[in-house]
Amino acid sequence: MEEKTMQKFVGVRFRPTGKIYHFDPAGLDLSPNMEIIVDTDRGESFAFVATEIREVSAEKAPRELKRVLRVATDADRVRREENRAVERRAMDTWEERVGKHSLEMVLMDVEYAFDRSKLLFYFTAEGRVDFREFVKELAGVFKTRIELRQIGVRDEAKKVGGLGICGRPFCCASFLPDFEQVSIKMAKEQNLSLNSAKISGTCGRLMCCLRYENDTYVAESKLTPHVDWVVDTPDGRGVVTESNVLAGTIRVRLDDDPEKVPQIYRREDVEVFSTKKRPKQPPRQAEETVKTEEPAAAATESKKEKPRRRKKPQAQKETAENKTEPSEVSAPLASEEPSGEEKKANKKPRRRRRPTKKKESAPTGEQ
Repeated sequence: MEEKTMQKFVGVRFRPTGKIYHFDPAGLDLSPNMEIIVDTDRGESFAFVATEIREVSAEKAPRELKRVLRVATDADRVRREENRAVERRAMDTWEERVGKHSLEMVLMDVEYAFDRSKLLFYFTAEGRVDFREFVKELAGVFKTRIELRQIGVRDEAKKVGGLGICGRPFCCASFLPDFEQVSIKMAKEQNLSLNSAKISGTCGRLMCCLRYENDTYVAESKLTPHVDWVVDTPDGRGVVTESNVLAGTIRVRLDDDPEKVPQIYRREDVEVFSTKKRPKQPPRQAEETVKTEEPAAAATESKKEKPRRRKKPQAQKETAENKTEPSEVSAPLASEEPSGEEKKANKKPRRRRRPTKKKESAPTGEQ
């Protein structure tokens, strides 16, 4: 059998709550929380050991591992403190000069590379910002490469820190190495309130802790009957009205006695009969009251309705009167229509023609 080649690697962080990256220990004896110098794409960087040295097969090991150069010395620590002083001075310079350019940018953090090859500014803004002239001015002040990065609200909360609604420091600022996807479906599966104010963090996004127990809820919910399912219990068949996923219990309203308080059963003691939701039926109390109504009560109700029907003859009388009255005011009959000569006389345009010949010919025709 061929021997598998093994590969060693160690987890490294560049910030106390930053993401863990894997590096080749290069034969050094390393332990967690040690200060080391590692080789990165940006040059040498100051870092901290986050995990123990692990050894796995070369196939499963992370690819293209960078090397750990050395354990940090006193000179390296002094240089790191000098870089921190430059970062504080860069913050003050930012506040002084950003107002001159009328840029709405809020500085969150400054990072100075260990080899002093780059000065990185993290800021937040509502939209895109044209900061080209501002970068040139900063480069002239610090005599090094300047890089500005716009970050989101979650990264802002991670860098600034604070207390959550639980009273503890932010998870992202204390121990979470990276942000993972969180969805509203996780809150539904855990039977939490869907009110955004209760399931959102200080950053305005869904709380990261919704993901912590989500896998457990998903696994347990597959074993627990859901609400509105029909199940067979030791006391008979009924409908699930409530389910407690973590406790593994359900409340069932029995069909034989629906008015009774729903009983609690363990999910192991019931069997699922149907997963389809039953159509809602009217309560029995309403049916019994309808059946026990006396005919006398129905008669009284019919009598009360009769006076409302008497209004109809009045409407008929009014219609009859309305039929007779308009005859007096109605338009003239065909017999009462004006003659053709009257129509001609009433028309204004014909009056302007001065029909003198017609007036003279009228008496001759009568003779």
